[in-house]
Amino acid sequence: MRSFKHAYAGISTLLKSQQNAWIHAAATVLVITAGLCFKITPAEWCWLVLAITAVWSAEAFNTALEFLADVASPEFHPLVKQAKDVAAGAVLISAIGAAIIGSIVIGPYAMRMTKCE
Repeated sequence: MRSFKHAYAGISTLLKSQQNAWIHAAATVLVITAGLCFKITPAEWCWLVLAITAVWSAEAFNTALEFLADVASPEFHPLVKQAKDVAAGAVLISAIGAAIIGSIVIGPYAMRMTKCE
């Protein structure tokens, strides 16, 4: 139970300290809402859950790295900047991948909805 307490504290810290986490939260709600509205298949849900999880995990790892880097090197250091930039890039890569997966899964449903029949 203690492990869950620490994990929830970490998620809380992520949400309280990272503005981008709120963007991810909004995107997560939109994707879940679209999936529910379009009644997507279980296989499609698996892809969306995987994509959502990848983005949230990348953001959490990025935040953890930033916190550790700030403690290890409170003064500016070019290698710390590079490490932070690479971690931020990983979040961007996962977000782009998630957007592509979301477009592949949700896109056809949305296209059918907008066609006049």
